[in-house]
Amino acid sequence: MDNIVPIDSNHTVARFAPDEASLKQAAEEGFRSVVNFRTSEEEQEVTPDEERRLVREAGLTYLHHPVAPDALDDALVDDFRRKLADLPKPVLLHCASGKRASAMALMALAAQEGLDGDAVIEKGRESGFDLSQEQIGQFVKDYADRTSGA
Repeated sequence: MDNIVPIDSNHTVARFAPDEASLKQAAEEGFRSVVNFRTSEEEQEVTPDEERRLVREAGLTYLHHPVAPDALDDALVDDFRRKLADLPKPVLLHCASGKRASAMALMALAAQEGLDGDAVIEKGRESGFDLSQEQIGQFVKDYADRTSGA
C-alpha cells in the first residue's frame, strides 16, 4: 500500500482516508484492525458507518474514534489508548491527511514507552510526521511530558 508511514511494528498511519479497495488491500497486507479518527461532520467519500461495514467485510476489526483537532484533550487520548490496547495488531490508523492519526499514535507510543515530549516529536519526525510546527504538535509534546513525568 502506498502513502503509509509505519510508527512502529504494530501501528501504521495512512496519509489518506482509505476507500474500499485500499481497505481490502490493508487486509491482504496483514493489517488486522483499522482506526478512523475522522469526525462524522467531515466531508468524506466513505462515511464511518460505511467504512465499518467495509472493514468488517474485509475481515478486520474497526474502531471509529473521532478526533476534532480543536477538541483534543487528555481524556480523549486516554480513552483511545485503552481501546487501542484491545485491538488486534497490526493496526492501520487514518484521518484525512495523517496528522491526527499520527498524533494519536505517537501519544499512545509515548505513554507506552515513557517518551517525553521532545523524544516523541523526534520519533514523529523520524517517521515522516513533523508535528513540531503544528498546533496539534504542541498538544502531543505536552501530553507526552505529562504521561512520562517529565
